[in-house]
Amino acid sequence: MNPFESGLAFHIGKEALELLQSVRIGIAGAGGLGSNCAANLVRSGFKQFVIVDFDNVEYSNLNRQFFFWAQSGKPKVEMLRENLMAINPDLDLSMHSRKIDSANMNDFFSECQAIVEAFDNPECKKMIVERYMNSEKLLVAASGISGWGQSDRIKTRRIRENFFIVGDMVSEASRECPPMSPAVNIAAAKQADVVLSYYLARVKSGLGHEA
Repeated sequence: MNPFESGLAFHIGKEALELLQSVRIGIAGAGGLGSNCAANLVRSGFKQFVIVDFDNVEYSNLNRQFFFWAQSGKPKVEMLRENLMAINPDLDLSMHSRKIDSANMNDFFSECQAIVEAFDNPECKKMIVERYMNSEKLLVAASGISGWGQSDRIKTRRIRENFFIVGDMVSEASRECPPMSPAVNIAAAKQADVVLSYYLARVKSGLGHEA
């Protein structure tokens, strides 16, 4: 247990931290949702991640994504690895600079107990949800996170026992309603909070992540 983890155990307890560290989380997309959700999950104590995104960091991403000026032009997954390891250097990260499709999806996420859908493409969102919404995995998706000034509209909806959607279900990104840091970060934090709450509840009930 490194100093960061010891400090976290002070807040949530050793048993809870051990459970969180046993969970492998898949994150589909490393943009505004995925990068910020990953950072929140690492700060919460999760340690094992599979993160997939084929894109490079662009300057236009910096208004909302967990990347920095000097990382522009470089693969998102590799830059996110650097940023997450700066929080906890003992992470178990499986980073893939690949495009997810229906044929390879399970190759990435079959060993994950939880999956965060963090795409900005509606068809890709649908693909992930349809594949895993009826599985035993915890699935946390997002829909409607653009714009500003109405952050209270971003809600968490429990669709099934292990399927949640975060967002307002309406505000798609457009020129009139661009993705901005406050709303995107709120949605990403809510996604992370769903995952954290889901597994901490198992500590209180005495169940492991297999339950």
